Amino acid sequence: MLAKNNDLIRNTVHRHEPPVTAQPIQILVENDEVVVVDKPSSLPVHPCGRFRHNTVIFILGKEHNLKELHTIHRLDRMTSGVLMFAKTAEVSKRIDEQVRQRQLEKEYVCRVVGKFPEDEVVCEEPVLVVSYKVGVCRVDPKGKSCKTIFQRLSYNGETSVVRCLPYTGRTHQIRVHLQYLGYPIVNDPIYNMKAWGPERGKGGKIDKTDDELLEALVEEHRSKQSLDVLDISEEDWDPSTDNRECGNSGDYRESVDPVNGNSCPAEDAKDPARGEIPAVEEEGVEEKDPLCLECQITRQDPSPRELVMYLHALRYKGAGFEYCSKMPPWAMEDWQE
Repeated sequence: MLAKNNDLIRNTVHRHEPPVTAQPIQILVENDEVVVVDKPSSLPVHPCGRFRHNTVIFILGKEHNLKELHTIHRLDRMTSGVLMFAKTAEVSKRIDEQVRQRQLEKEYVCRVVGKFPEDEVVCEEPVLVVSYKVGVCRVDPKGKSCKTIFQRLSYNGETSVVRCLPYTGRTHQIRVHLQYLGYPIVNDPIYNMKAWGPERGKGGKIDKTDDELLEALVEEHRSKQSLDVLDISEEDWDPSTDNRECGNSGDYRESVDPVNGNSCPAEDAKDPARGEIPAVEEEGVEEKDPLCLECQITRQDPSPRELVMYLHALRYKGAGFEYCSKMPPWAMEDWQE
């Protein structure tokens, strides 16, 4: 049957968003100019990729009636901590100018593998984006210049808590620099993986081409059934269509254009958009997902460790303002895995 003028074509999309942590978004500051929150790990800042409801922008609008916010900077989906929004375009432009002039002081904390050096460490290796689709970068002479200063805060015999001061805002800058130094973040789902080789990318030594590296990373997560961590699904992964023009992660300013889409499960019933989809298991027999009338498959909940990365934006300071969050539990000196 051919479509004719005035015919209405309707398409229903069946979509499941990847699960996120149920930790609430804590509002640190709200006034006439800004809203500052402590972002939980695993939540993207705004709708992108497979995320619609499970985003900071959507949740602030739904649960706190905070709408039409202007993003000043972003945090990677797996990074937690201080996140600022402007309430007006004028405030956004003013703070954005500080960002562009590098007048914004940023302080992060993370927990890394091994005993980090006691003295201050400065890393100025350039960072190159390998793939925007998967969200992977590496140190490369052809990359963009950047600088990060590191200082060890504590060591518990196995891992170190490190203070990070990024002087630039390149994509994954802190994570890539730590990997290069040989102290990757303990549970970094990209830069602390076997796919990088026996030394996991220390010193920029990678025994693979970029395409081979991407394939190895995807295969490693596929074997663990954790492709959601890379923000891709099985059907999405096609290295031949990797779009290197459109980024999806990083700590930089980006305008927000929320996308309205049909998401399943719906945002009603027990508000599953904020929580994980419960698995339904009965001696190996698959049953319908109780939150979705379309699905015939069960889903396994990720562990808390899979939803949290030990990297936290602790403090943002600019002309006339300073916003801080509490130290995360994993950054305490006596913390054990």
